[in-house]
Amino acid sequence: MSPTAAADRRPVTADDLDRAVQLAVAALRAVPPASWDGTAGSLEWTCWETVEHLADDLFAYAVQLGPRTPPQDREVPFHYESRRPGGPANSVHANRAAGPDGLLQVLEASGALLVAVVRTTGPHVRSHHVFGASDPEGFAAMGIVETLMHTHDIAEGLGLVWEPPAGICARVLSRLFPGAPSNTAPWPALLWCTGRSDLPERTRPATWRWYGAPVE
Repeated sequence: MSPTAAADRRPVTADDLDRAVQLAVAALRAVPPASWDGTAGSLEWTCWETVEHLADDLFAYAVQLGPRTPPQDREVPFHYESRRPGGPANSVHANRAAGPDGLLQVLEASGALLVAVVRTTGPHVRSHHVFGASDPEGFAAMGIVETLMHTHDIAEGLGLVWEPPAGICARVLSRLFPGAPSNTAPWPALLWCTGRSDLPERTRPATWRWYGAPVE
């Protein structure tokens, strides 16, 4: 990112993350009860497992920033396990007896944990991520991408309407995807960057990643 672009960039905030999670929770309340054990769009996970995975992502990003001296070479060593072959390996699992309302409460709580940590952690703090060390803003942006994309996966598979705010999408693109298309709307661009859709004259990427390095 050029110095001019960095100066003009609007940062991703804890408020952005909070809004993304709240919008996702509201959208997921429309999932029919019988559909929670169905496949989430093109994923190999069920809708239930996908929300558990999302909650686990938000939890994992929060705890990664939590220690007074965050780790620089590994994840905080919580135990991860899959409940079935091919299922997501999580630390966070929702109690099935609590039903979909309980599952969404787990998601909301994990999101609130990351929101709180991002709000209270100094911008100078760095912690390990597999794509490189990042700062609180970076982890907030990653949490938003996970939230928007996995809600999209579920909504697409069930024919539900899901289009998050353009402003949040634009700020996340600017923070994590320096090569994002600049001639299309932010939400379609974000779907393309994460390998979930084509764009005119652009085939979706077979592999993708974000770049969470702090903007100096």
